[in-house]
Amino acid sequence: MDFQLKTLTVAQAAAEKSDLLIVLVGSALPTAKDPVSVLAASARKAGDLPDKAGKLLALYRPETVVPSRVLLAAIGDGKAASVRGAVSAAVAAAKANGPKRVVIVFAQPADAAAVAAAVTAAADASYVYTTTKSKAEPRSIRHLTLGVSEAASPAVATAFDDARATVAGIELAKEWGNRPANHATPTLLAEAAKGLAKLPRIKCEVLGPKEVDKLGMGAFAAVAQGSAEPLRFIVLRYQGGAKDEAPVVLVGKGITFDTGGVSLKPAAEMDEMKFDMCGAASVLGTFRALGAIQPAINVVGLIPSCENMNDGKAVKPGDVVTSMSGQTIEILNTDAEGRLILCDALSYAKRFDPAAVIDIATLTGACVVALGGVRSGLFASDESLASALESAGEASQDRCWRLPLDDDYAEGLKSNFADVANIAGRAGGAITAAKFLQRFTADYAWAHLDIAGTAWKSGAAKGSTGRPVGLLVSYLTNRAGNSNAAATAPKAGMAAKPVKKAASPKAPAKPARKARSAQ
Repeated sequence: MDFQLKTLTVAQAAAEKSDLLIVLVGSALPTAKDPVSVLAASARKAGDLPDKAGKLLALYRPETVVPSRVLLAAIGDGKAASVRGAVSAAVAAAKANGPKRVVIVFAQPADAAAVAAAVTAAADASYVYTTTKSKAEPRSIRHLTLGVSEAASPAVATAFDDARATVAGIELAKEWGNRPANHATPTLLAEAAKGLAKLPRIKCEVLGPKEVDKLGMGAFAAVAQGSAEPLRFIVLRYQGGAKDEAPVVLVGKGITFDTGGVSLKPAAEMDEMKFDMCGAASVLGTFRALGAIQPAINVVGLIPSCENMNDGKAVKPGDVVTSMSGQTIEILNTDAEGRLILCDALSYAKRFDPAAVIDIATLTGACVVALGGVRSGLFASDESLASALESAGEASQDRCWRLPLDDDYAEGLKSNFADVANIAGRAGGAITAAKFLQRFTADYAWAHLDIAGTAWKSGAAKGSTGRPVGLLVSYLTNRAGNSNAAATAPKAGMAAKPVKKAASPKAPAKPARKARSAQ
């Protein structure tokens, strides 16, 4: 989708050539005397457009208006969350008519957060997955103009550009999350990562089974040994800061399909286990956005990727493996495989002498029970890191909620046959999974995002959400001082040009909510 930011009054927006005009109306009655503003004020007074975010009123061919269809959308207090809800509702309602050119205009001044929310909401509401459909019907909206009532401040312009880049990252994450497992193998995921190295300041290295074995990643290798698909360990580097500046390391769980292994998942909705690599997809999406925004920060992305499958070589309950850290692990449940591949990646992260390490994983069904699909679970060993991530989640409308890491929760991980077991009891399952990971993070500030409830939706709206790309991009740009570009960096094409669908290599031709229970 091609995004454009323009200075427009409601009257000017009504004169723009488009198929649809969406007018965002706040709590204050419009005072302008153009026909659309007058109609909006009249509708508000009559109660036909309630002052509640997301309420809509459709108009057809209002006087002196170029587009034939107009949607008045209430944004209530005008804050980012309200704007997001209103734009989502308006774009979703308009999709049936297939508009190609859309203008969205604020009827009152809008701040940077509201502008960013409008961009991401419009993209999310209009997104369509097409890759594996023989008769694809892509999103109808080709061009979206966002109008603000007064000249955009530098903060608003930066927020718009960053939001546009974030959309590109979110849609890359959605693309790979939505792909069926035979179109998103570890090898194909690695090829997608290599494609990101075409962007400024990004490099990519991919390690295979021999290199992983040489590194001593016995936990990661154990999960992969039951699959015919070879594992891949992806290392991405974005160099936007000084050469000697400690990087932030992002670690994304990349299980491209999870059967549960010998601890087999229930058959119902097991297809949704293709989403078990959404942590990895979020790392790819974040790097896509970094390549566009070019913030003054160093970031490393680590993606351990494999399938969790069954054959004669598959790891068995009771097996003991040795992790890269040297700690031995008793695998009591082969469906608790995500923490096994992550623990070796977390040990590998130490070599970068990181400023902070954040892992992102569809890890536990217990987190879904605790938080549903609204907020991601946040665990952190460092108070400032936790606070920064919570703030980034609020700012990006990609929220998280912090859960405890009391040492008492680790009692259930004790083993008679190894240094640690890979699962405890059912109680506090999201926390005990985090306590397992924490054992491998003693050398740096660490946070864990459990996105099992937020990475995808089930039912009629089944599909990847692209979360938590928004949170991660917000955190990293805030950490970089909200620098939109390093002083000497060339602008990436994605930042200067319209956001387009991510190019990606071609592939060969609840229980899932319950099935998340031991990932």
